Amino acid sequence: MSLKIAPMTSEKENTVKKSSLRENIEAILIAVVLAMFIRTFVVQAFKIPSGSMKETLKIGDHILVNKFIYGIKVPFTDLTLVPVTDPERGDIIVFEFPEDPDKDFIKRVVGVEGDTIEIRNKRLRVNGAPAEYPQAIYTDPRSIPEGVQPRDYFGPVTVPEGALFVMGDNRDHSYDSRFWGFVDLKAVKGKAFMIYWSWDKENFGVRWSRLGDFLK
Repeated sequence: MSLKIAPMTSEKENTVKKSSLRENIEAILIAVVLAMFIRTFVVQAFKIPSGSMKETLKIGDHILVNKFIYGIKVPFTDLTLVPVTDPERGDIIVFEFPEDPDKDFIKRVVGVEGDTIEIRNKRLRVNGAPAEYPQAIYTDPRSIPEGVQPRDYFGPVTVPEGALFVMGDNRDHSYDSRFWGFVDLKAVKGKAFMIYWSWDKENFGVRWSRLGDFLK
């Protein structure tokens, strides 16, 4: 009866395997670091959970947010190392919700510092002039009287230094600055600029026509 002796693994082969394993680990670590860098400083993905920005953004839209455009921030702090520019009227921004900083909100900027904001019978006025956006929609025919709640009659108020006044495009169904006040510039995470995926949960399908849409 003959015996088969398994060939011994050479020291060179072991070295090659270790080198290959090390290269794979290094590649994975580099990919993780790059992904974290991009997410922290450049672009971050968010999912839309509510209808406050309809029809601009629908429930199930997945968006990309430019985190660099308003400056480079130190992670886990409100400190901005490299200021670039501040949000402007019309920008769609993601920010820490003032009443619960652990939550992210998305709204449209309608007032910057120094602006006087007023709403009369649902219609927005900025610095005394009509300032409606074409994206704004109104689905409730009722007009809630002044003094009952601030949805349809608000202000005038002046946006303080270092703050923003924001509203949802779905004006009758948005919990925004009319109810809880201003957004601190330090709480802004970035500007939403594109829909990269959109899932219609009710009809269980992809909204193909929305993929790749740039936000206005």
